[in-house]
Amino acid sequence: MAKENKKEVSFVEGPIFQSLIRFALPVLGALILQAAYGAVDLLVVGWFGDASSISAVGTGSNFMQMVTLIITSLAMGSTVMIGQHIGEGKPDKAGKTVGTSIVLFAIIGVVMTVILELFAGPIANILQVPAESFDKTVLNLRICSGGILIIIAYNVISSVLRGIGNANLPLLFVGIACAANIAGDLFFVGVLKLDVAGAALATVLAQLISVIASMGVLKKGNLPIEFKKEDCRIDHDELKKVLNVGVPIALQETTVQISFLVINSIINGMGLMPSAGYGVAQKLTSFIMLIPSSVMQSVSAFVAQNTGAGKKDRAWKGFLTAIATGCSLGVVIFCIGFFGGSVISRIFTSDPAVIEQSAAYLRGFAPECILTCVLFSSIGYFNGRGISIPVMLQGITSACLIRIPLALFFSHLPNTNLTFVGISTPITTVYGICFFMICFARLKKKGQM
Repeated sequence: MAKENKKEVSFVEGPIFQSLIRFALPVLGALILQAAYGAVDLLVVGWFGDASSISAVGTGSNFMQMVTLIITSLAMGSTVMIGQHIGEGKPDKAGKTVGTSIVLFAIIGVVMTVILELFAGPIANILQVPAESFDKTVLNLRICSGGILIIIAYNVISSVLRGIGNANLPLLFVGIACAANIAGDLFFVGVLKLDVAGAALATVLAQLISVIASMGVLKKGNLPIEFKKEDCRIDHDELKKVLNVGVPIALQETTVQISFLVINSIINGMGLMPSAGYGVAQKLTSFIMLIPSSVMQSVSAFVAQNTGAGKKDRAWKGFLTAIATGCSLGVVIFCIGFFGGSVISRIFTSDPAVIEQSAAYLRGFAPECILTCVLFSSIGYFNGRGISIPVMLQGITSACLIRIPLALFFSHLPNTNLTFVGISTPITTVYGICFFMICFARLKKKGQM
C-alpha cells in the first residue's frame, strides 16, 4: 500500500481557498525561480556583453522556453491522470502512469535533441535574428539543446509530484538549480568571459544538478502511489489516457509559442535595438505571467482530484476562487508593468535605447496581467477535467486568427512602436475568454457541470 505523506495537499476536502493557496504558493515560488534561469542569464550577459549578446540570449532563451512549455504541456497529461487516479483511490494505476511517462518522455527527449542540434542554424534564420547576433544565437541554441533530456527529466518529475498534490519538492529542486545557475553564470560569463556560451553552459549544468538532487530525494521519499521498477514500460491504456489529455494541450501550447516566436521574428526585423528591447521585455513578462501560470497549475490539480472523486461542484467552486484571487493580484502587477516599465527594465541593461524599447512593449502588454488570470484558470479547469480539445482549439484559433495577424498589422503601421505590437497579446486573451465562456455554456447545457 502507498504510505501517507503529509506534504501532499488533499483537494477533495477542507476549505477550498486554503487548499489552493497551500499548493499555489510553492508552485509560484518554483515558477519564479525557473524564470530566474533566463533572467539571470540575460542579466549577467547584459553586464559583461553588448546588445548583440542580449539579443542572442533573449531570442535563444525564448525559443528554449517554448520547447520547455511544450514539454510541460504534454506532461500535463501525466499530472491530470495521476491526480484523477489519486482522487479515485487507485495508487497502483497512478504508478503505471508514472512508468509510462518515464519511457514516453525519454524517447521524446532523444528525438528532440537530434532535431534541435541539426537545425539550430535554420531556426535562427526563421527567427530573423539580426546579423550582429546570429552566430551567438546559434551557439546558444546548440548548447541548450544538448540539455533537452535534462530539462525533460526535471519537468516529468515535477508533473508527477504536482499530480499527487506535492508542490514543495519541485520548489526545492528548482531552488537548487537556480542557485547553481547564478554561480555558473558568474563563473562562466564573468570570470571566464565565455559570453553567450557561458550563459548556456550554466543553464544546462544547473538543470543537471537539480535532476541529480531530485533523484536522490525521491529515492528516500514516500509518495502516495504504488510505483515499481516493472512499471517503467509503456502501459497502453495509461499511454492513451495521457496522450488524450496531453497532446491537445501540447498542440495548443505549441501554436501559442510559435505565434510568440513569429512576433519575436517580426520585432527582430525591426532592428537590433527593438530586438534587444523585446528580449528584456520578454524576461520581465515571464515573471509577470507567473501568477496566472501558478493559478492554472493549481486549478488543474484541484479539478483533477475532485473530478476523480466525483465532486464536480467543488471543482467549479475552486475554479471561481482561483479567478478572484488571481485577478486581485493581477491589478497590482498591471500597474507595475504599465507605469514602471522603464524602472524594471534597468535591472537588465543600462542602455537607454534598449530600456525605451522594453518599456514601450510592456505598456501594450500590461492589461494581460489581469485578463490572463481568467483565461489560464479556464484552461486549468478544462485540463483538470481531462477535456483538453477546447483548450487546443482556443490556442490554435487565437494564435493563427488573432495574435499573429494583429502583430503583423500593428508592426506595419506608420510610426509604429513596440507598444502597438504588445497590445496584440491582451486583445487575443479577450477572444480566448469569450471562447471559453461559450464552452462553459455548452457544458452546462449538457449537464456536465
